Order: sequence, then structure tokens, then C-alpha cells
Amino acid sequence: MRILIVEDEAAISRILERGLRAHGHQIVIADTGEDGLVLAEDETLDLVILDIALPGLNGHQVLERIRSSRPRLPVLMLTARDDIKNKVDALNAGADDYLTKPFAFEELLARIRAVTRRLDQPESSQIVAGNVRLDLLAQRAWRDDTLIELSRREFALLEYFMRHPHQVLSRPQILSAVWEYDFDPESNVVDVYVLYLRNKVDSPGQPSLIQTVRGAGYRFEPPPD
Repeated sequence: MRILIVEDEAAISRILERGLRAHGHQIVIADTGEDGLVLAEDETLDLVILDIALPGLNGHQVLERIRSSRPRLPVLMLTARDDIKNKVDALNAGADDYLTKPFAFEELLARIRAVTRRLDQPESSQIVAGNVRLDLLAQRAWRDDTLIELSRREFALLEYFMRHPHQVLSRPQILSAVWEYDFDPESNVVDVYVLYLRNKVDSPGQPSLIQTVRGAGYRFEPPPD
């Protein structure tokens, strides 16, 4: 994901940037509310981590303006203030979640997964990419009219790819989204499951739907209808 951090404490920004980059995310940083608003207009952003106590425009003001222009952009509020009023004000203003400093980094990752997963909830029970179709309620997949037998993990991996077509997804990103916890960096579990999927969803003699991007990860290319 591409994440904007709006935080005026440089030490905290560096910690967040280092940790999130290690999990495969792309990071943009602003240290004022005004700069954060400018960067939040970037349509490639997937999430904003927003501090409340900012110089100039505070976090509540920034959130209000983000919501007026990008109502579906997930915003996770960070603050050292732990009183109920600040939390309620942030949520009422449209924050997707709220985390009080100091916090455990694993909790931040869990909150990020939660708010982005809620955004990904489909308006229907199906996802369609070309001639591949997923029924999210029945947990079944088809290519054309052929049912594809997938394990629970294979289905989750294919769903994640189909929600992010044409996007390069790193192995840490896939691990975080599909497995929801970290494996040893030397683990090849993602590569193994991509191979499983290719064997089940690819058509013989045709390019794979899941392309390897050397040194970066994988990219899902939807098949034609």
C-alpha cells in the first residue's frame, strides 16, 4: 500500500516509515497539516496515518478537509491524548480508527489491516476479473464456467490479487494481507501458494494470470472476458 504519514515529530515518522517499509509499503511523509492536505490529494494513496497535534492545521481540521474531498480514503488517527473526548471527536469527524501513543507496532499493523479490509468490502458478493469470478459467500471460484477447487488460503490469495489488478504486490504485502502475520524472511510460502494458484487458474499454453516481477513481487493481470 501507499501510505501518507502526517506527523510533526521526526523521530516517530522515521520509526513508522522504517517499520512500514519493512512490510512492503510505500511511504510519503508530511510534517504539517497543510502539507498533509496537499499530499492527500494523490489518488494513489491507500491510507493516511494522521497525528492530531500538528502545527498549523490540527489533525481534526485536516481530517475534515480530507473527508470533504476523499470520503473513502482510510484515515487512522494517532495521538498522545488518551481522553475519551478526543477519541470520540476523531471518530465522529470520520476517522476510521484511533490509536494512542505509545503503541505496539504490531497493533498498528493490525489496525491498518482492519481499516483497509473494511474499505475492501464489496457492494456485492462477487468479484469478477475478465473470465475469472469469485463468489465470496460460497468461497468458490470459476474460470469461464469451470469450477476451480481452491483451499481457503488459495481462495484468499486469489481474492487479494483480484482486488489489486495490475498492481505490483511484494511478498511482505501479501503475507500481511493474506496470512495476517509475518513469516521468516527466508520463507517461500508466498511463492509456493502462487505456484498452487497458477496450476489451478491458468489456461494451458496461455500466459499466467499472476506475473512474476523480478526483485519486486507479483502482479495480477486479469484475463480477457
